[in-house]
Amino acid sequence: MAWVEHRYGTFRVRLRLPDGTVVTDSSHPDRPTALVRAREIDVELARDRFLDPRDGQITLTDWVQLWQATHHAGPATWAAYRSHLRLHILPALGHLQLSRIRRQHVKALVSHLADRLAARSTRDVLTVLSLVMNEAVEDRRISHNPARRIRIPGQHPGERPHATPAEVGQIAARLPRRTDQILVLTAAYTGLRWGELAGLQRTNLNLPNADLYVHPDTGALHEISGTLYLGSPKTRDSVRHVALPPFLVELLDEVCGSHPHDTIFCGARGHFQRRSNFARRAWRPALDGTPPNRDANRDNHSSNRTGGTAPIIAGMHFHDLRHTHKTWLIEDGIPEIAQARRLGHRLPGVRGIYSHATSAMDQAIIDALQRRWTATQPVQPTPPTLTVVRSPAA
Repeated sequence: MAWVEHRYGTFRVRLRLPDGTVVTDSSHPDRPTALVRAREIDVELARDRFLDPRDGQITLTDWVQLWQATHHAGPATWAAYRSHLRLHILPALGHLQLSRIRRQHVKALVSHLADRLAARSTRDVLTVLSLVMNEAVEDRRISHNPARRIRIPGQHPGERPHATPAEVGQIAARLPRRTDQILVLTAAYTGLRWGELAGLQRTNLNLPNADLYVHPDTGALHEISGTLYLGSPKTRDSVRHVALPPFLVELLDEVCGSHPHDTIFCGARGHFQRRSNFARRAWRPALDGTPPNRDANRDNHSSNRTGGTAPIIAGMHFHDLRHTHKTWLIEDGIPEIAQARRLGHRLPGVRGIYSHATSAMDQAIIDALQRRWTATQPVQPTPPTLTVVRSPAA
């Protein structure tokens, strides 16, 4: 049973735990409030819902150490978790006890990050903090998660851009390397993620059967702390076969014949491509355009603008080619289950249980993509028909 003690102008709620230890639950400015809390404790003890206040006195830094020892996640996910904890969460809140972290602490952190990071990055940091705090709730160290349902300024960005087949062709045409041109076309016409494309191996490409396989163990390229390696794709549903339209089979065969390396879309020296390098050197100049150069004339001290390219879709990300592919499938009337399987998704609930993709659906996708490609190709002129006029026999 809990009781109230008057001490130094405040009213403490005290209780004896089952192991015989006497602890203080909380302090209140007046006796009626303390009595209400004492009655609540009696009910919580009777229902086995009382939280030992000592368990919440661990600092967030110490709790993170315990949490990391038992939490399971992939290498890429762990790299992101550690980065968010080391750079943002622990410097701001690591010294506080779990029971002392209030909602206002979290909102102050979010406000601080929102002034310095993009909305998505701020949301990622908050997600990690909420995950850690929610584990503390489940471990019965605190009663609630103070990071739950925090609104992030600017967390509802505009709709991501997508491209038409003609625009995809323009983007590819601006890339200096033929391998990168076909990489972009493959991304738009298969919907594969960057890691699935950058890590694609010859052994997972069956061109005679027009099939591309995302392998469960080596189906994606990962980058952890600057190190590139092949590993599992994003989810179990990402392991899949992707049917290829005829034109893409020809393009991929061209890439395979252009170099002897195992990685299809390798860099100039045969190694894995880094996403950041590709974006900086090829993708961003192609999408955003390049400014004209100024060539100074030494004789008349005049300057002329030369070169430069106009933007195609400024601000578009490589991942938006995946959005583009999804949009094309919707426009072509492809069933939702076939869209999900091609992109490596799972339909939720009953829809995913009772829906099944078929070979006829795959053929419909291939035919639709081939038509889109053909429509972007220049029409070849028909050679003139020669009419031979025979003179009458003498």
